[in-house]
Amino acid sequence: MQDKERIHILQRSEGLQRELTSRRKAFKRLSRLIDKKDNDDDTTISFGTPIGKEHPNYILMYNMLTGIRIAVSRVTAKENRSITDEDFTAAHKLAFNVVGDELTPSAKYDFKFKDYAPWVFRHLRDQFGVDPADYLISLTSQYILSELGSPGKSGSFFYYSKDYRFIIKTIHYTEHKFMLSILKEYYEHIRNNTDTLLCRYYGLHRIKLPKGRKIHFVVMSNVFPPNKDIHETYDLKGSTLGRDLPEEEIRKNPYAVMKDLNWEKRNRKLQLGPIKRKMFIAQLISDVTLLSQLNIMDYSLLIGIHDMNRGNKEGVRDTTLQSFQPDTKSAQRRATMQKRRTSKAQVYRKAIAETNPDKLDVSKLPQETQERRKCKFYSDEGGFRGTDEVDRPLPVLYSLGIIDILTPYDLKKKSEHVYKSITQDKKAISAVRPTQYGKRFLDFMTDAVLEHNEDIKTEYTLHTRKKHLFNY
Repeated sequence: MQDKERIHILQRSEGLQRELTSRRKAFKRLSRLIDKKDNDDDTTISFGTPIGKEHPNYILMYNMLTGIRIAVSRVTAKENRSITDEDFTAAHKLAFNVVGDELTPSAKYDFKFKDYAPWVFRHLRDQFGVDPADYLISLTSQYILSELGSPGKSGSFFYYSKDYRFIIKTIHYTEHKFMLSILKEYYEHIRNNTDTLLCRYYGLHRIKLPKGRKIHFVVMSNVFPPNKDIHETYDLKGSTLGRDLPEEEIRKNPYAVMKDLNWEKRNRKLQLGPIKRKMFIAQLISDVTLLSQLNIMDYSLLIGIHDMNRGNKEGVRDTTLQSFQPDTKSAQRRATMQKRRTSKAQVYRKAIAETNPDKLDVSKLPQETQERRKCKFYSDEGGFRGTDEVDRPLPVLYSLGIIDILTPYDLKKKSEHVYKSITQDKKAISAVRPTQYGKRFLDFMTDAVLEHNEDIKTEYTLHTRKKHLFNY
């Protein structure tokens, strides 16, 4: 009997070894694909403030991308399968050096990385039409990102991928926890709404540097297309109280993100004919209904306007975008030629520290991407083209998306509502109940945002499905 058990254990061990070998080979194939792209591709772009060697988040950014490469490669190398309930709470912990080599728990590490719900996000990326290899190459092939401070009050930072398609956004721990709590509902909504205007999330991760704090971040789609200059940008909440960017700020930066009152003062309207405005409002109602059910408020409709007559002639991205690429390969060759006894990780660390940003080459940006073609709101040259009242195309392209969807109506927001209601109009302030927020948001979109709304219904039934101690 003992011999039979021993044989059975050996067989199981051999089977496990074969599976591990198979996974390692698949992982190496993906790594070679990325390395090949490293050699073939030219340096491209990023958006915002360049991250230089003096920047405190410089190495943090590099490690974020290294962690994404390893984590996403692992789940992609496995055979696809259906989602289970356990997948929504799963999390994988990893420890690395700067090169991306996995370390034992006791070893000295450059950073620790945690990948949340990897199978769920793999399915979400598939649902959104994001090719796995393309995703990895865009985010990790040349480690090219820059940093942009959030236009909101959250203190978050955005890092744009080299091709301007993806965004890494740092989030607060409470947002991270809340996202995990609504992930199942979000996933089901995406499955049933392939053309959703909601923020498109591709990954949820956490990173920790030695003796540093834990930093949570998401990877999501960029609302704006990589191949078009955005001439005007608006962040609309449907609230007018304090929702104004001063004209002096706009004069300093004509491409700054403007708000609700700026939209009204400039008499801006979305020019959408009958077919497209019904399509837009129907999807907006569906998305806002979900947000209300999940007890979410404080979200915005982000609108980017591209004037097709002006096109890209003004070179907006030429003046706002820069890029960088740590030349780790050249540094490693120099170390080898000089016969220095230097580890690969030490070479990488030095190369990162010595990198400076380069000038943008807009011509290297992709003209059209696969994931944008799949969504009707991004399928007109990367956006949603304006139309007249007989549905003929107009020379304006809109980029539309509902952003900042991780704020629940909790104790903090309830307290803000009570405090601001004492001195201000409680119906006009931003912090209101999710159902009230949703109705005000939809009313503003139909009344103030659309040029024509005669054929749009203005009665909406919104409910909060998730119970919360401070709902009323």
